[in-house]
Amino acid sequence: MKNQLICSPYLPGWEYIPDGEPHVFGDRIYIFGSHDQFGGKRFCMKDYTVWSAPLSDLSDWSTPGVSYRKDQDPYNTDGKYELWAPDVAQGPDGRFYLYYCLANQPRLGVAVSEKPDGPYEFLAHVHDASGAALGSRDNDMWPFDPGILVDTDGRIHLYAGQSPMFPAQAKKATKSHQYTWHMELEQDMVTLKTEPTPLLPNILNSAGTGFEHHEFFEASSIRHFGDHYYFIYSSVQSHELCWAISDRPDGGFKFGGTLVSNGDIGLHGDAVVSFNSGVSLTIRNYVGNNHGSVERINGRYYIFYHRQTNRHMYSRQACVAPIEMRPDGSFVQAEMTSSGLADALPGKGTFEARIACELYSKKGALFGAHPLIQNKKHPAFTQDEPDGEGAVQYIENLRDGATAVFKYFDFEGGSQIRVKARGKCRGQLLVRDAEHGPVLASIQLAPAKAWTEFSADFFTPKGRSALYFTYEGKGYADFLEFTLA
Repeated sequence: MKNQLICSPYLPGWEYIPDGEPHVFGDRIYIFGSHDQFGGKRFCMKDYTVWSAPLSDLSDWSTPGVSYRKDQDPYNTDGKYELWAPDVAQGPDGRFYLYYCLANQPRLGVAVSEKPDGPYEFLAHVHDASGAALGSRDNDMWPFDPGILVDTDGRIHLYAGQSPMFPAQAKKATKSHQYTWHMELEQDMVTLKTEPTPLLPNILNSAGTGFEHHEFFEASSIRHFGDHYYFIYSSVQSHELCWAISDRPDGGFKFGGTLVSNGDIGLHGDAVVSFNSGVSLTIRNYVGNNHGSVERINGRYYIFYHRQTNRHMYSRQACVAPIEMRPDGSFVQAEMTSSGLADALPGKGTFEARIACELYSKKGALFGAHPLIQNKKHPAFTQDEPDGEGAVQYIENLRDGATAVFKYFDFEGGSQIRVKARGKCRGQLLVRDAEHGPVLASIQLAPAKAWTEFSADFFTPKGRSALYFTYEGKGYADFLEFTLA
C-alpha cells in the first residue's frame, strides 16, 4: 500500500490508527495502536490491525489485516467492549506479546504471536501468583493503557494506570485511579513478580517535583535509550506527550519536558493550556487527546502521536515528526510536519491536502462549546465515503481567513501551482512561505460542485520552506490536493 511519498500522516487517508506504539523488530518498523472508525461514536471501535514498513523504504506501509479481535478475550466474547491502547514486546522465548485493556474493564489482557503483526491468540490476563487478575483485587490499581519493556538484563517491566486531569477529580478518585503504576513480571510474561507501585506524582502531590502543569494523565509508554530510561505519557494538558527520565526503570523519574503537542502549543513560548480549559490561545491545530512514543529509526529519533479528524475525537490518525535528542540525552520539543519521517517533501509533485500539519480558522483552532466536538464554522479533515479502504480524505470548509500549512519542501525551481477544490467559493487561495510572508501565488477560485483544477503563477521559495494556503473570499472551499510544477 505504497504512499509513494514519505509524509505525515504516514498511513493511507482512510485509516484511523491512534495511540501508536512504534517498535523496530528486525528490518521493519511496526505500529501497534488502537483502531478508530471514521464517523465513529466511541473511541477504538474496530479490531486491532498492525501496520509496518521496511526500514529501507519508509513510504511502503502495509498491513496483513486484523491482528487481534475484541471477542478473542474470554471476558468479551460478545465483543461489547472496545480494545483500547496496546503495546507489544518480544519475550524471552522469541515470541511477541500484546498487552491491552478493554474499555473500562478491570483486566489487562495478554495475547501472543509468532510474528509482530500477528495473528495473536489470547494467552491470559495479568495476574498474581494466586491467579487473581490484576485490577480485580480489593483496592487494586486500575489496569489502563499498558506499556511493556523487556529490558536488556532480561527483567520484564509493566506500566499502566490513569490519573485525574483536575484537582476536583483527584480528590474524589480512589487510590487506584490516581497514578501510573510500575510492576515487574515473571518470565512467563503474565504473572506479577512485584506488586504495583506509583511511578509519577499526580495533580494533588506534584508541588515541588518539577511535574507541575504536566502531571501524568494516561498513555504509559517506556523506552530505554543508552543509559537512560524514558517514561513517555500524556499529561493533564491532554494535547501533549511528555517525557520523564531516570537511570532505572522502576522509579526515580524526573520531569524532562514536552515531546510534541498536537496543536504545537508551547513550541513558540505559548502558555500552558488544556484543550477543554476554555482558555483563549492561538493554537495551530484542532487539539485533543494524544498518545504515542519515541523510536529510533535508521539512527534518528522520531515521535509518533495522533491527530483528530472529522470534527470530533473518535476518528484519530497516526502522525510522526522528527525529534532531536541533545548530547545529554534530553529531547527538544518536536514541530509537527507534513514530511514526517523524511527531512522534507520534494519541491515538485502532487500532494494531498490531508497532509497539512497545521489547520486553523481566522479565529484560531478552538473546539466548540462541547470539548469533544469541533465548531462547524471551522475547517476540518474529513471524507465523503463511509469508513473503509479507498476513501479519499480532504480538508473541508475553508472560509475567509482559514489556513492550511504544509512543512517542509525542498525547492529547486518551478513556476506554477495548481489546486483541486470545490464548494460555494468565490475568492482566492493565497500561498505564502510564512504565516505573514509575501504572497507567492494567488489562485482564483470559483463555485464548483465537483473537484475542479485552478492554477496560478508561483514564485518559488528557495531551499527548505513551508507553504501556507489561506482562503480569502466569500462562501467556503473544500481542498483536495495541490501540484507544484
